[in-house]
Amino acid sequence: MTAAKSQANATAKRRCAWAETDPLLQSYHDAEWGVPEHDSRALWEKLMLDGFQAGLSWLTILRKRDAFRKAFKNFDPKKVARFDDADVERLMQDAGIVRARAKILATIGGAKAYLAMQASGEDFSEFVWGMAGGKPIRSTGSERLVKSELSERMSFELKKRGFKFVGPVIVYAWLQATGVVNDHSPDCFRRDAKK
Repeated sequence: MTAAKSQANATAKRRCAWAETDPLLQSYHDAEWGVPEHDSRALWEKLMLDGFQAGLSWLTILRKRDAFRKAFKNFDPKKVARFDDADVERLMQDAGIVRARAKILATIGGAKAYLAMQASGEDFSEFVWGMAGGKPIRSTGSERLVKSELSERMSFELKKRGFKFVGPVIVYAWLQATGVVNDHSPDCFRRDAKK
């Protein structure tokens, strides 16, 4: 092994294992996954995308994310809540997104639920972070959970407010992605990152 190659190996970033399989996943992991998100609209967008992921890989959704943003008017809840049957049919013809009628309808319903929370004085970010105790929950990193007590409670509360495709497993993945739960591997360079 050359000295340069040895030096490169020594300074290489260690990532969560799931992020090592594809350059797009690496970029997403390094810049977004697990970064605490406090913007209500961005939290809602990510929840809707996680709902579309159900039964699929996150890489599939990530590759289609720009098309999703275009199709769903940059995930503006006010615009999405006004989607009608013609919009549903338009989305069902859009090869750039996941064409699942139930998920499309769930996103439109999710926009309405988001706006209903807002209208009743319940800020989405405050709702999410309040249930988490106001700061990121740091996992031990040794176990690989697919759901938690928090994701089960939050799933229940989201369903009560009218959201769909928000089971405890989807919610847990969303909590990881939005930094509510810091689930980076113990040896991952992002585990102790501040942003």
